[in-house]
Amino acid sequence: MKEFVKMTLATLAGLFLFGFVAMFMMFAMIGALAAMGDTKPVMPREGVLQINMSSMTLAEQTTEADPFASISGEQVITPVGIYSAIRAVNAAAEDPAVKFIYMKPDGVSGGIAQIEEFRTALENFRNSGKAIVSYIENPSNASYYLASVSDKIYMTSYDGGMNMFSGLSSQMIFLKDILDRLGINVQLIRHGKYKSAGEMYIRNSASPENMEQNTEMIESVWNSWAAKIAASRGISVKTLNTMLNDLELNFPEDFLAKGLVDELLTHEELQQQLCDLYSAESFEDIKAIQLPDYAKLKSTVNLKADKKVAVIYAEGNIVDGSAKQQVAGDRFAKIISDVRKDSTVKAVVLRVNSPGGSVLASEKIKAELDLIKAQGTPIIASYGDYAASGGYWISANCDKIYSNETTLTGSIGVFSMIPDISGTLKNKLHVNITPVNSNTHADMYGMMRPLDKKELDYMQASVEKIYDEFTSLVAEGRDMTVAEVDEIAQGRVWSGAEALDINLVDEIGTIEDAIIAAAFSIDGVSRLEDVQIAEYPKPMTALETLLESFGGTGEGAFAGTALENVEEAFKDFNSTESGKVFARMPYEIIVR
Repeated sequence: MKEFVKMTLATLAGLFLFGFVAMFMMFAMIGALAAMGDTKPVMPREGVLQINMSSMTLAEQTTEADPFASISGEQVITPVGIYSAIRAVNAAAEDPAVKFIYMKPDGVSGGIAQIEEFRTALENFRNSGKAIVSYIENPSNASYYLASVSDKIYMTSYDGGMNMFSGLSSQMIFLKDILDRLGINVQLIRHGKYKSAGEMYIRNSASPENMEQNTEMIESVWNSWAAKIAASRGISVKTLNTMLNDLELNFPEDFLAKGLVDELLTHEELQQQLCDLYSAESFEDIKAIQLPDYAKLKSTVNLKADKKVAVIYAEGNIVDGSAKQQVAGDRFAKIISDVRKDSTVKAVVLRVNSPGGSVLASEKIKAELDLIKAQGTPIIASYGDYAASGGYWISANCDKIYSNETTLTGSIGVFSMIPDISGTLKNKLHVNITPVNSNTHADMYGMMRPLDKKELDYMQASVEKIYDEFTSLVAEGRDMTVAEVDEIAQGRVWSGAEALDINLVDEIGTIEDAIIAAAFSIDGVSRLEDVQIAEYPKPMTALETLLESFGGTGEGAFAGTALENVEEAFKDFNSTESGKVFARMPYEIIVR
């Protein structure tokens, strides 16, 4: 017995020691990985600013790269905030150490509006008198759109590349047929003939109104891109569209013959061109700094400034609660309240990149923003990829709204959904449900039976009341009548270019334009350098990202498929959302 106790204690001691050592090593590794993000890049005395779009992604806020990627041998993708990227390009235009920009646009990753804003910054760089040179191998819509801003576009002379430069496309998914086979009946209550959120569950094809708005929206976005591409290459939009419609761009030689690139080069020939532009004898003599590193060098904050412009990033679905990865109503209300109570904050920029979501959460956020405005602090809105439905709800009362041409906005309408899965249970799974209720309608949200007429009328009344509130707050914020708002509302989604014509936004401009406008609205400020730019919420550090990843869910089941945008739109919908009223777009657009 004594030997058994001795062995047991020794084993426990060994396990304890092993656990302690393992924990020590884990925290040491985490500390080392976190420290990797603290290394300060070095700017050469003279060099090239290199933009490799396949190794970075244009994000709303700058965050540190995945600390595991470098040690696991994966390519490190660095998220660069769009404002940081714009500031870096602007700084490079004035920096005598930067001779020119060399860009590899293939693999561009970012939202459609972020790509537009980045291209605008590149255009400003080129207008400063410095050159941009691009080299493309696998052109896509987004990569060629970026490349078209360049003084010279070179393309690989090798065959085998894939041309995905063919125009924009959006796919609408309809699930009624399969839901019917499964015995699921989705009861959709909505206001707005264009409010197509939920339509995929009750139809097997697009309604005329939905097809109309989607066609006009895609055409508006493409017309914006096509106009800039055509102007850069000295051709007409009609000529460009003909090339794409007639499939005239197949091989590198076709791009050259049609004037979309300036020369076909091997890698060795490209290096020689860069040497000539740099005035270097060999390619190894060319000093380069990557955009993410240069952005980090130029990201210094003027901590001595006693006046702040608070930039609040409302990115993601608007949801109830305090979730970290979404625009959670309670969390954002607290963030905005803290900004309001900070006496050094003299102006606010609300950066909206949200397709909407919970009406309740939207109301909480808007109420806090209204308190900021009531105390006389200017609020300028800047729209990213989306500022639709709930995203428009929270920003309609801002003093001024900047939008990108390709932003998707409006979607002023509301809906509610209650799925009825009783048919699935009874007819497919042979499960019978017997409700036991304290009151007549106690189980109306339980998804185990269809709603009766009285319940449908009850739900419709709620939707109508919230729609009236939505149109009224837009009318007040945009100095319009409710009737004028209703005419352009009805759940319709507009591009930023269209929204400008119907008074939903004030000006086409980037996040930088909004920040400058906010800074200059402060008494005594005549330069952007006179204010401190403070971002909210604070981006997560590498350590926080690492710890968060331990509980992550990874990619969705439909990542990379036509259902990806639908899954993204409704990923937060579950049984607890049944019967709630939403102000949200029906999908998200993914640009490639």
